Amino acid sequence: MKTDGPVFGEKSLSKLAAVFDSREQADDVAARLRQQFSLDAAQLQVISPEDPHPGRKIEPESRGIRQTAIKAHITFAILGIVAGLVIFAILRGMHITAVTSSPLAVAGVLGFFGAVFGLFAGGLITLRPDQDHVVMKVREALDNGRFVIVASPIDHDQRGRLFEALRSESSDVAGSL
Repeated sequence: MKTDGPVFGEKSLSKLAAVFDSREQADDVAARLRQQFSLDAAQLQVISPEDPHPGRKIEPESRGIRQTAIKAHITFAILGIVAGLVIFAILRGMHITAVTSSPLAVAGVLGFFGAVFGLFAGGLITLRPDQDHVVMKVREALDNGRFVIVASPIDHDQRGRLFEALRSESSDVAGSL
């Protein structure tokens, strides 16, 4: 899930959250897991109902999110333009009269709509709808006076091991992709 590819700018693309009834229990589990998995403080945090800005702990990579937004929009807009031009080439190869009579206009329109759909896709990637479930779980737990450990694993292997470790400590665990 760690990537420096053309779309994501975040180090961690996945979130895990485990709910606990007491601060002591959450702090103990967090300390054990940090040591067991060699995690830094930003990767595994305890959020309490008293935290003034819990969103900063849920999403500690604000710069990475900005980079993801920029990269995703640019990448998908370019892919959309290419897709629009490929569709144009296919239609022109089929000798469709509307396309062959005004090739520049049709190529421009298909390229434009390809870019627009690409920008929509970039926006969807940036919104990260797969993490809504985790964020809602954290907010609900905090509203009920409970404590939450939020983990940001950097790869699939670490995510799986962290998920199992959290599940062995808490019956209320949620995770994103």
